Amino acid sequence: MASVGKILRRTFLIGSAAIVGGVAFGAYYVSRPAANPLKPGEGQAALNPFVLIDQNGVTLFAPRAEMGQGVKTTWAALIAEELDVGLDQITVLHGPAAAAYYNSAMLGEGLPNKGYDISDFQHNLGEALGVLGKALHLQVTGGSTSMKDGFERMRQAGASARETLKRAAALRLGVEPSELGTASGHVIAPNGDKFAYSDLAVDAAGLEPVEVPLRDPSKWRYLGQTQPRLDMVEKVTGTAEFGVDVRLPGMKFAAVRMNPKLGGAMHGYDDSTAQSMPGVEKIVDLGTGVAVIANNTWLANQAVEAIDVDWGDAPYPPETDGIFAKIAEAFDDSANSTMRDVGDVSVTPDGATEITAEYQVPYLAHATMEPMNATALYTGDALELWCGNQAPTLIRFRAANTANLDTEAVQIHTTYLGGGFGRRGELDFSEIATKVAMAMPGTPVQTTWSREEDMRHDYYRPGAIARMRGAVQDGKAVLVDGKVAAQSCTQQAVTRYTGMPGAGPDKVLVEGFFNQPYAVPNYRMSGHIAKLDVPVGFWRSVGNSHNGFFHETFMDEMAHAAGHDPLEFRLELMKSEHAPSAGCLEAVREMSGWTGQTPDGFGRGVAFTYSFGTPVAQVIEVVDEGGTIRINKAWIACDMGLALDPENVKAQMFGGMMYGLSAACYGEITFAEGEVEQYNFPDYDAIRMHSAPQVEVRVLETNRHMGGAGEPGTPPSMPALGNALFDLTGERARKLPLNQQFDLLI
Repeated sequence: MASVGKILRRTFLIGSAAIVGGVAFGAYYVSRPAANPLKPGEGQAALNPFVLIDQNGVTLFAPRAEMGQGVKTTWAALIAEELDVGLDQITVLHGPAAAAYYNSAMLGEGLPNKGYDISDFQHNLGEALGVLGKALHLQVTGGSTSMKDGFERMRQAGASARETLKRAAALRLGVEPSELGTASGHVIAPNGDKFAYSDLAVDAAGLEPVEVPLRDPSKWRYLGQTQPRLDMVEKVTGTAEFGVDVRLPGMKFAAVRMNPKLGGAMHGYDDSTAQSMPGVEKIVDLGTGVAVIANNTWLANQAVEAIDVDWGDAPYPPETDGIFAKIAEAFDDSANSTMRDVGDVSVTPDGATEITAEYQVPYLAHATMEPMNATALYTGDALELWCGNQAPTLIRFRAANTANLDTEAVQIHTTYLGGGFGRRGELDFSEIATKVAMAMPGTPVQTTWSREEDMRHDYYRPGAIARMRGAVQDGKAVLVDGKVAAQSCTQQAVTRYTGMPGAGPDKVLVEGFFNQPYAVPNYRMSGHIAKLDVPVGFWRSVGNSHNGFFHETFMDEMAHAAGHDPLEFRLELMKSEHAPSAGCLEAVREMSGWTGQTPDGFGRGVAFTYSFGTPVAQVIEVVDEGGTIRINKAWIACDMGLALDPENVKAQMFGGMMYGLSAACYGEITFAEGEVEQYNFPDYDAIRMHSAPQVEVRVLETNRHMGGAGEPGTPPSMPALGNALFDLTGERARKLPLNQQFDLLI
C-alpha cells in the first residue's frame, strides 16, 4: 500500500482510494495554512487538505475519527451544503496524520472562563487561539469539539471548491462565473448545459482557490436536518473496517502482557514453555512486559500467558483504601485552583441552615467494546500503522521516536474505532505495536490486547473525593463551598505526550464544579491534586463526570434542607444566571410532567450540568418492583445553540446518559496487592436492554454559541439517578457505584 505524500507518476493512494488527475480544495482562508498533505503527481493538483474532486467524484478527507458519534456524516453534510452535491455523491476517508488537520476548537476550551457567561470577545479569542493547534499538530478527536471545529472550515472548503469549479467552467465557456449555477455535482451554463465537477477538476487545478461568503442558513438543504448515516450500511453488513479487521498479506498476530502492578518494572521472565508451543514465532521483550508473535491471536494469547514473569511492585499504595487515603491527603495541601470565588464563604449568614457532605467516586475503566490493538509494518527505514485512534499526529510522533525514524517515514491509517471515550487518545497501544513489529522487520504484525489486558491496563478515570459545605435561607442557596481532590489527568497526559512535567492550574480537574450557572451569592469551588502514580486519563466528559455527581447531589441535598422542590430550587437560582440552562430545566419539567410528588413505589430525581458548551437537564424515574429497583424512564433536554443533525444529537445524548448510568450503577476499578481486580465485563457490568429506561430527548437551540454533543449527556445521569433513589427510598447516595447500596435490577 502506498504512503500518503509519496508521489506516483500518475496516481497516489490514500487509504484504499486511488485519485487520478484531481484537484483538492480546503479552508485556505486560515492565515499561513499548514502544508497540504495531499501532494499530487503529474496532472494533479491539491490546493488544500479537505475536498478532492477527480473523475470518480468528490472525496472528503475528514480529520476527526468516526467512533460512533456520526462525525463522518455531519462533516460530509457541511461540505455538501456549499458544494451543491448530495451526500451520496461524497466518499469520506480519514485524513492522514498531518498538521493541516489540527483541531481548531480544543485550545479555546482551556480559557479560564465558565463558558456559559462567555463574552463575544472571549469567544473570538478562543477561536483565534485555535490556530495554535496547527503549530502543535493537534489533530485530535475529543472534547466534544468536532462540529465546533468543522462548522465554518468545512463549509468554506465546499464554497471554495464550488466557486473555483465555476471559474474553470466560465473560462471554458467565455462567460462570467456569476452567470453560472451549480447543482448535484454539476456547473450549469446559462443555456442549461451541464458540466460535471469531475470534468472540470483538471482545469480547476491550475486556478487559485476562490474565497466567497457562506450561504445564509435559510438556504441550507442538509444542515439542521437529520441525515442518513453514511457509515450505516457497512456497519450493519459487517464490511466496515475496524482496527481488529485489518488484514495484510503475510500478516502475523501478537498478544501482549504488561506488568499488572501498573508502572512497576519487569525483573525477568522464563519463556521456555511458550517457546515450545507450535505456531509461536517470536518472544519480544518490551522492557516492562512481553509479547508473543504467532500464527493467530488465540495462540499468541495462550503463549504469552504461559510465560513466567517476575513483576516489580507498583509505585502507589497496593490497596484501594490506601489509594483513597492518599487522595484525601490532598485536602491538606493548598488548592491547585480556585476558579470561582465570589462573596464570602468563610462565615455562614445569620439565620441560615448549614449542611455538609462528603462524596466519593471510584476509578473507572473506558471499557471499549473493541480492545486496544494496532497493526504495524516496519521495514527498517519506514513504518506503517493501522489502528483506530483519536490522535494520529501524536501517535505518529511517538511511533517515529520508538522506531528511531523521521516522522515523514511513518504513515498512520486511521480505521473506525470500536469505542474511544478518550482511551484511544493515548499512545501506548501504538508504541507497543511498533516495538513488536520491529522484532520482525518486513512482516506486518497485528498486536491485540486481550479483554483482560485491556481492562487491567487502562488510563483510568481518576477516583475522587469532594467535601461540600453549603447554607440555605428562605428557600434558597446562599452559600456553596466545595473542594474536590483527585489525580490530574491533564498533568499526567502532558508528561506522557511530551516527556515534560505537567504543571499549573488544572481547569479539567474542576470542570463541572466551578462553572455551573447558579446565582449563589457566596460561592467558592477549589481543586486539590492528589499525588499518586495510578495511571489516569481522559474518560468521557472527564472532570465533569465526577464533579457533576458531587455538585448536583449536593444541590439536591440543599433543596431538601431548604424545604423546596429540587427542580424549582435549581430553576430559581438559574433564571437570572443563564436563560438557556433554565430553559433545559423547564423543558424536562414539561416533558416528564414533574410535580414534585411521586406515587408510592416510584422515585424521581433531577440533575443539571453545563459542560462542553452545552447545558443538559435530566429527570430519571425509578420503580420498586418487589424489592428490586428498575430504572424506568428518563427525560433529557439539551441546548446545542445549533443542532446540525437533531436526531444525531439525540442519539449522542441517549448514549452519553447510558454510559453514565452504567458507571453510576456498576462501574468500579479496585486494587489489591497493586493489581486491578476487574478482569472482564462480568466484573465491570453495564446497563443492558432490559435494565435501560425508556428515553425521550428534546433538543433546544437558544444558546448563543454551538455546544458539544458527545459528552454532555454523561455527567447529569449519575446524580439524577442518585437523587431518584433518594426520592424512592429516603437513602442518600454519596458514593458510587450505586449497586453497593441499592438492590438494582441487573
